[in-house]
Amino acid sequence: MRATPRRNRTFARDAAGETVGGSVLGRRTRRCLQFVFSTLLLAVLLFVGCGPSPEELAAVDFSPLHAEGWEVSTPAERGLDPGLIAQAYYNAAELDTLYSLLVVKDGFLVAEKYFNEGSVDQKDRLQSATKSYTSALVGIALEQGYLSSVDQKMLEFFPEIADTVTDPRKEEISLRQMLQMRTGYPSEETDAALWQGLLSGVYAPLIEEFPLIADPGTEFNYSNLTSNWLGIIVDRVSGMSLKAFAEAHLFPLVDTEVGEWGQDAEGHNNGCGDLHLTPRDAAKFGLMYLDEGMYDGKQVVPADWVRDSLKTHSVNEAFVKKVGKFHDIGYGYHWWSANVGDRHVNFAWGHGGQLIVLVDDLDMVVVTTSYPFWLEHNDESWKNEKAIMTMVSNFVDTLPTAF
Repeated sequence: MRATPRRNRTFARDAAGETVGGSVLGRRTRRCLQFVFSTLLLAVLLFVGCGPSPEELAAVDFSPLHAEGWEVSTPAERGLDPGLIAQAYYNAAELDTLYSLLVVKDGFLVAEKYFNEGSVDQKDRLQSATKSYTSALVGIALEQGYLSSVDQKMLEFFPEIADTVTDPRKEEISLRQMLQMRTGYPSEETDAALWQGLLSGVYAPLIEEFPLIADPGTEFNYSNLTSNWLGIIVDRVSGMSLKAFAEAHLFPLVDTEVGEWGQDAEGHNNGCGDLHLTPRDAAKFGLMYLDEGMYDGKQVVPADWVRDSLKTHSVNEAFVKKVGKFHDIGYGYHWWSANVGDRHVNFAWGHGGQLIVLVDDLDMVVVTTSYPFWLEHNDESWKNEKAIMTMVSNFVDTLPTAF
């Protein structure tokens, strides 16, 4: 993958409508100021005893592996303080379930390391970070005419269910509300019967069987079934499985070789999770979203779709409002958002600590993969997931804001 210049654009806006980022100084001047600021910050942290010694940091190796498919660089060449990167990798090495940590800056891979059971070629289970891929495929299906609008109603695509629906509110559920997780369906983790339904692998009948807990469009509830229904919709309108559709219209365009993608009992790929990719391929997806759907000079996902996906439609309505330095957590079209200090970020997020974090103002992508805690939802899994998110958010918080 060769780095290509990003197009000029207005940075994303947070829920309050305030611009995040912006530039009035030249790139070289900004990098010099950023370097000085971050170096001073690191020196202060070391002086007060909040981190490893300079000798320990100097021993941290985060050099990218020279493998085919990426152009590599160094943090210093991209205007980053190597000490801040070393601090992040020092902290990452302390985490028992982390598999990988990658940092991409200006399209270049500047830092990469694998831990515990991770490796460069390992296709990891991305868990719910898969949802962001499902969203991209909905956008592609819309652009190619398989779908006509995000305001189409869910039941249009499930005629076998439409005549049996007893709650008229379900007739109003739109694709837009599904993408935003504002359908009115509950989170499956709130009830054992709902969770068993998710594990059943037969999803269309659950549209009728499971009750709404809110009017469509009125509140956020994180529903894995909703993502699975979106995947089935793309399957039905395209005549291809979700994986086959992605192999035709997404993965080859971002130089990605997909691994397994779990299926339900009827052969539909799970829109909510179970996609397996290497950390480097996950970084390519993040880089493509960072550049408004462009990758290596090709428009892969419509730019308007990317912008709509990364808008924050719900803030502080999720099951958690703060993790580490991530606060004011929000949701777009199957993408999460948060503030880290004064910086706004978007991220794909999967159980266990699978992250694709977009740091727009620095043209940066941060990727982690980890032990996925497949079907393990308990205090132990959350403790490890939170530790990874805290490590990443702390790293992002140390980065200087672009001037």
